[in-house]
Amino acid sequence: MKALLLTEYKKLELREMEKPRPAEDELLIRIRACGICGSDVHGYDGSTGRRLPPVVMGHEAAGEVEAVGAAVRSFKPGDRVTFDSTVYCGKCFYCRRGQVNLCDDREVIGVSTPQFRRMGAFAEYVCVPERIAYQLPETMPFAHAALIEAVSVAMHAVSLTPIALEDAVVVVGAGMIGLLTMQAARMAGAGRVFAVDVDEARLKMARELGATAALNAAAGDVVKAIAELTGGRGADIALECVGATAPVKTAIDCVRKGGEVTLVGNVTPAIEVGLQSIVTRQIRLQGSCASSGEYPACITAMSRGAMRVEALLSAVAPLEDGASWFERLYRREAGLLKVVLEP
Repeated sequence: MKALLLTEYKKLELREMEKPRPAEDELLIRIRACGICGSDVHGYDGSTGRRLPPVVMGHEAAGEVEAVGAAVRSFKPGDRVTFDSTVYCGKCFYCRRGQVNLCDDREVIGVSTPQFRRMGAFAEYVCVPERIAYQLPETMPFAHAALIEAVSVAMHAVSLTPIALEDAVVVVGAGMIGLLTMQAARMAGAGRVFAVDVDEARLKMARELGATAALNAAAGDVVKAIAELTGGRGADIALECVGATAPVKTAIDCVRKGGEVTLVGNVTPAIEVGLQSIVTRQIRLQGSCASSGEYPACITAMSRGAMRVEALLSAVAPLEDGASWFERLYRREAGLLKVVLEP
């Protein structure tokens, strides 16, 4: 089979590799679409430490079941499917509590570390456990289905956040996850959703997708603006979708006393926070990791148009062009959000 292999950092090669064989509890999936995640782009240069070469990356994917293992009962060849990026054991303390994203033996498709290596979906075929796969509606294009994993991250973050009806919500970071989180907050009942970013093109997209207001953090005092928009109090909720010191500070400073901040972004391993601001204003901080069972809800929301993803697709390209698209995303080419590769 053809696969896009990260042979060394910043070097992707289209290689002929052995077609995988499904274990008794696995599906062999013929990949029809796989999205390039921001974490893949960061893994491309080795900055995350979670894409140790050689590895086939890619975990935002959809396709058709080619074959099934002997113990598989819920799927058959020809089924249209997607799958979670998290491979959980189903047996540990956290899995038994339904917190599969916190599994003690958690592995991730398309990720390689000193502890595990899981070949990913920038390939013609991939094998995944039956327990992480989901049926797709016949009407959902594979390129759209490849975004379900990203949608699930947004939906999970919002599910952890106590958004009350008519709350004022700030989403800091209007990249892919931020734009999806903004829509998920609307679905949860937020009355007003304010998008914050430093990129005018992304802020324009936020407005088109329903943001009450879109504020450029590089062009003015966002905290002051949010206060003015909320009667002087600040927002009830903030969801931070970048993961660096400055945007996290913005998220914390934008909420009112007693407000809630959910941290979704994870681009840097450590940040600085204003401890006194958090303590004296009684701010609650909540981390959000991946997703945990939100896939069916995501598929339903996308099918009925409540979660709009088509506008976020910048390009759909053949796998053969994958290396050049990675380089363009790595250079942060203006106007690019989600690129989907088709093996």
